[in-house]
Amino acid sequence: MSIATATPQEAEERAALISMVRDFAARHIAPVVEELDATERFPEEIYKMMGSLGLFGVSVPEVDGGAGGTVSDYVAVMEELSYGYASVADQCGLVELVTSLLARYGTDDQKSRYIPGLVSGELRASYALTEPQAGSDLGGVKTRARRDGKDWVLNGEKIYIHNAPVADVAMVLAVTDPTKGKRGGMSMFLVDTDVPGVERAYREKKMGQKASPVGGFVFTDVRLPDAALLGEAGAGFSAVLHVLEKGRLGIGALANGISRAALDTALEHATSRHQFGRPIADNQAVAFELANMALDHRASTLLLQRGADLIDRGEPANAASSMAKLFASEAAIRNAGRAVQILGGAGYIRGVTAERLYRDARITTIYEGTSEVQRLIISRDLIASRRS
Repeated sequence: MSIATATPQEAEERAALISMVRDFAARHIAPVVEELDATERFPEEIYKMMGSLGLFGVSVPEVDGGAGGTVSDYVAVMEELSYGYASVADQCGLVELVTSLLARYGTDDQKSRYIPGLVSGELRASYALTEPQAGSDLGGVKTRARRDGKDWVLNGEKIYIHNAPVADVAMVLAVTDPTKGKRGGMSMFLVDTDVPGVERAYREKKMGQKASPVGGFVFTDVRLPDAALLGEAGAGFSAVLHVLEKGRLGIGALANGISRAALDTALEHATSRHQFGRPIADNQAVAFELANMALDHRASTLLLQRGADLIDRGEPANAASSMAKLFASEAAIRNAGRAVQILGGAGYIRGVTAERLYRDARITTIYEGTSEVQRLIISRDLIASRRS
């Protein structure tokens, strides 16, 4: 449930969770953010600590090896981690999606093989969907998996894949029946990255979120046992759709963490920086921008809470999740830009929080569905509801 509709006990438990994650971010993430942003290294030690605290697989049922929380809990965790550093929240979101798919579609053997390592931070996962001609439109996927006796043989290329440079296992979407479309013709496979034929093609140099590595995979005649198939053959696209609502809320919450961090760094500067004999916060032009920043963060919070509440109640949340992701991601870009403007020249200097937030925010309107795709989803829902 959202904070607004939670029982007193649920609200108390959520508040304790937020306090714990906020303390973790302050103690273990914030002190190394500048170093991580500069070196772009994968902070394995942080992820193992997160695993020990139960911050991976937040809404995955305990019976499947997850933390057993709600989607509302997941949204809260993502914002607090992102307030510390968006790259860390990005990894939390990735594990949430992969373990959610495993919990819903995996066999007992697949769950026991992968989920414990993923939620403990010992295993690193990637979610390999995007290709050179398939981004927002997964109908353009060209990666193929064909039957060869009892096995599958995988060939193709994936690009812009989170964790590709460091992943131990990749969840790969491939076409298994070219005669069918997205629904019925695609399947999902669990591919261990150390098997013959799997090549890590490169590591991208990104604008922001630099400690969450992105790269590519090339699959050349990768032989997979039938046990590598996740769910039923032909059900891969449906599996992707299953986690999209939660995924959009996760990225929206990540963006909202950036928004809040931008507000706080701008407020701190505006109240301590003096010009013309007084704090610049006393100037109406600056004060109004601070008000706009607070408004954008609060509105994003309410939209995210609404989407999470719907999913937790088992109700349709497609349009609500898109609204939350769309607004929160665009608000993050606005707030990061406002923070840079309020800090002035200092906001443009590498190593200053506002400058990093500005870079980290930009991707949030692109991944897990672009802003244009979110508007398409929302408009289709509006039109369909009008015609029904």
